[in-house]
Amino acid sequence: MTEKLQKQIEFRTKNEKQLLAASYWIDDETEELVYGGAKYGGKSYFGVAMIFGDAHIYPGTHYFIAREELGDLRKFTIPSIQEVHQHWGLKMDDYMSFNGQDNVYNLFNGSRVYLIACKELPSDLLYERFGSMQMTRGWIEEGGQIAHAAKRNLYLSVGRWNNEKYNLKKKLLITCNPKKGWLKWEYIDLWLEGKLPLSKKFVQAFATDNTHGNKDYIESLKNEPDKVTRQRLWDGNWEYDENKKALFRYNALTDLFSNSITKSNEKYLSVDIADDGTDKTIFTFWNDLELYRVEKFARLNTEGIISQIREYAAQERIPYSQIVVDAIGVGAGVASSSLLNGIIGYKSSYGAIKTDASPVLLPNVHYIKDAPLVTDYANLRVQCLFTLANLINDHKVSVKEIGIKGELIEELSLYQDETKTDDKKRVCTSKEDVKALLPDQRSPDLSDCLIQRMYFVVREIMLPDQSQENQKIHDELKFQFDRTEAKMDMNSSR
Repeated sequence: MTEKLQKQIEFRTKNEKQLLAASYWIDDETEELVYGGAKYGGKSYFGVAMIFGDAHIYPGTHYFIAREELGDLRKFTIPSIQEVHQHWGLKMDDYMSFNGQDNVYNLFNGSRVYLIACKELPSDLLYERFGSMQMTRGWIEEGGQIAHAAKRNLYLSVGRWNNEKYNLKKKLLITCNPKKGWLKWEYIDLWLEGKLPLSKKFVQAFATDNTHGNKDYIESLKNEPDKVTRQRLWDGNWEYDENKKALFRYNALTDLFSNSITKSNEKYLSVDIADDGTDKTIFTFWNDLELYRVEKFARLNTEGIISQIREYAAQERIPYSQIVVDAIGVGAGVASSSLLNGIIGYKSSYGAIKTDASPVLLPNVHYIKDAPLVTDYANLRVQCLFTLANLINDHKVSVKEIGIKGELIEELSLYQDETKTDDKKRVCTSKEDVKALLPDQRSPDLSDCLIQRMYFVVREIMLPDQSQENQKIHDELKFQFDRTEAKMDMNSSR
């Protein structure tokens, strides 16, 4: 490095929350640091200063800045990188070059800062591409937008490049706004209870902590008309009000992974099949209402799915009659396969199963002998969703696969009761709308497996003798038996 490039950089701020977070960044105890909790708290500036400060000070070290979309890093994070260097009095071209093809800053001292997209890929459903990286430290921007599995593997990548050379503690910085999901149950809930491990820290930052913030923007946050948005982005309230139309209570969703339930010995398999065969196919294994295993596969064709179902059914001793598969698209070929006789082909558009006696057409009235069975639901999917919500809210479902916690809570929390007063049938949020609302706009396939499992619950409600067709047969047989018995009585009396 030439003499003119030898400069001292210093993290200067009057923001006490940033100073506190910076003290955790340089200590020998903290490994995971969550900073933020409200809008406009100086999160991006802090993240850039910590990552690039280290990269400049320690030659030959490697870092990442991760966000769901690479485009957002380019639009929102790169300007902060430029701002921080300007405040340091450093002309970036004198200290680094940017490779737009590989999305990496190559510092002239040998250090590197990678920009990484965290969007789910069909070829890497478990985000294993991050676990193989070797990084010194890293930063996840807008942590609430990424999957928990991505965070876990990004954490595994830090502490693996020249940390020992400089005696640097591995660090993962996560900046975020309040959002119910893995951030809340892994960090915030424990912090509020005073149970957060010493290796993890949370610094709550507010817009008012930002001494350089735009006063007009801060005022607009303060006066945000939407109550939930104001609670999240201004108040920094992680316990913000839940949507009254939400089908699932948030606390009940988090309890899914600690519930202890009474189980039968019946096993079930629910399979959500990728629509076009190029996405992921998910197998969920059930002991009664306890989900104990999840398997995911990318790009399984029809023959591969059939083979996998047969193998799993044999391994887990699951009767074919207790296997339900998504029968749309590729799934139609699976459901109709002669190798899987007895499995249930599930279509969300099927009519809801009639399980309740009509409250209008009463029995024993002159025009009708028995009240017919009816349903309040628009279709089978809606019926299964409401059934699932009732069971989860009553703590009657358990999930033992902790690895799916963030993904599952994120999907189920988006379903709402969309029934209007003039609707004749109950309806809820469509799968397409949930997909559009998810941060990475993925298909909510995991929650689909739980919804499909409810088919067997609904079917159990309607016992065989309760169906209208079987009831007619039952009535006819009973009439014949009664008539025969009456004749026998008459004959015997003679």
